This record gives sequence, structure tokens and C-alpha cells, in this order.
Amino acid sequence: MTRRTGLATLAAGLASACSPLGLFATLTPKDTAASPLRGEAYGEHPRQRLDVYAPPGEARGAPVLVFFYGGAWNSGRRADYGWVGRALAAQGFLVVVPDYRLYPEVRFPSFLEDAALAVRWAVDHAAGLGGDPSRLLLAGHSAGAYIAAMLALDTRYLRAAGVDPGAVKAFAGLSGPYAFLPLDGEITTRTFGDAPDLPATQPISFVRPDAPAAFLATGEADTTVRPRNTRKLAQALREAGPTVEEQVYPGLDHAAPLLALSRPFRGKAPVLAQMTAFLKTAAA
Repeated sequence: MTRRTGLATLAAGLASACSPLGLFATLTPKDTAASPLRGEAYGEHPRQRLDVYAPPGEARGAPVLVFFYGGAWNSGRRADYGWVGRALAAQGFLVVVPDYRLYPEVRFPSFLEDAALAVRWAVDHAAGLGGDPSRLLLAGHSAGAYIAAMLALDTRYLRAAGVDPGAVKAFAGLSGPYAFLPLDGEITTRTFGDAPDLPATQPISFVRPDAPAAFLATGEADTTVRPRNTRKLAQALREAGPTVEEQVYPGLDHAAPLLALSRPFRGKAPVLAQMTAFLKTAAA
């Protein structure tokens, strides 16, 4: 099997679900970036670790981008997303990729609390790594897009972690679930079903006029997280006042917007160029 054939086969297998990308992470060509830190602790739990990727050369005052991977809130590991960290760092960002606790060990909102702690770490340490913590950005794919949106919109989590929610200049969500009530699937029921206030589990519930700018993208053919999630949140944000860029890519499924960040699949959709241009403008 050639490298190209192997990558195409893997992409097809990932098309309908958010899965660990270990094989893809091994096979795919990588962007040039520095890796100043691996496995840095932001808390005491073994899952509370993160990796940092920096632009090639000496970074000074780079926007700080915390990227949260997906995996239905029950799977994923930062080691499989180094190619994402490198792709974003090569565009000029100081990128932080954290792990966080997962189901069944935890349910909502514990993974949000972990994510907020990771953001606190980024704010506290970015300057020493060439980043500018006043230019803070959040991003994610699928369940990670949910996390990024919740931290950006529901100010309680960052505030509890000691971060000024106003420091977040923008967030980017790829294939994210933002408005999924009533809970009618196994994944969402097990993850959120015990929450005493179900509307408070939804990013769309926290839309406000002073929310950060948002880049929201999805594949038109996504049957895992329906594009209506992106459309609803984008519309609600636009009506409230924040800057929004909404992209619905024809023919792309759930995993494809994430894979389009990689070198082999960038020709499928301009996700990397559009997302990073938006985030740079918001962080300027």
C-alpha cells in the first residue's frame, strides 16, 4: 500500500465518526514547527497534560491558540493531534493541545473544567514561550469544538479557573455540536443526561452581544453532527452582534474539515487558510 492510498483509506474510515488518529498522525507529512514542550502538567490528574507547538524560528508575540480535539467526550489523546498543532503553529500561532478527562471517568462539566485549567496554563506560560496571552484564541473539532464554544460563551468556566473571559478574542469550531436538545442519542445522554439544568449544557444558550468573534465551519454531508448545529449558532451570534464567519463545505463529512488542516487533504477545502485568517484578524 502506498502512502497516498493508505491515507485515503484512513480518511474514508474516519468519515462518519470522530476517532483516534494514531495511524494518520504517523503517516501524514508534517508542517514545520517547533515543539518546545511535551507532556507538561496543567493539573494533578494524569490526563491533565498538554503539548505546545511554536512557529518555526523565534516566536515573539504570537497569538496563543488552544486547540481541543474531539472524540465524543470519551476518547482522544493529544499525541494523535501533533499534526494539527504543527499545521497551526506553521501559520504563526503558539498552539497548546491539551488532554482532558473523559467519560466514563467524568461527565459534564468536568471536561470543561479541565479545558479551562489548560487555558489558564496557556495564559500563565505563553509569554515565556513566545506567545502573547492578551491575544488568546480557542479552537476545536467535534466534541472539542463544543468545548471551545462553551469556554468562549459561558464565562463561568474560565472565570472559575482564574482567566478573564474577555481575554478570548475569538473561537473556531469545526463540525461542532452547539444546540442538541433534547438529548436523543447514547453519546449525549450518557455525557449530559445527569446535568440538573440541560439548557446550561448548550453553547447556544450563552450567546451574548459581547461574545468573542466566531469562525464556525462544517461539512454539508456531516451525518454525525448535523450542520444545523453550526447554522443555528452562527445565526444566533450574528443576531446578537458578534462577528461570525460561517462556512458550510459542500460534500464534506464530519471528519473532513479536520483532515483538511493536514497537508495531504488541504486541497479538499480551504479550512486552514480561512480559519487562520479569521483568527489572526480577530487577534490583531
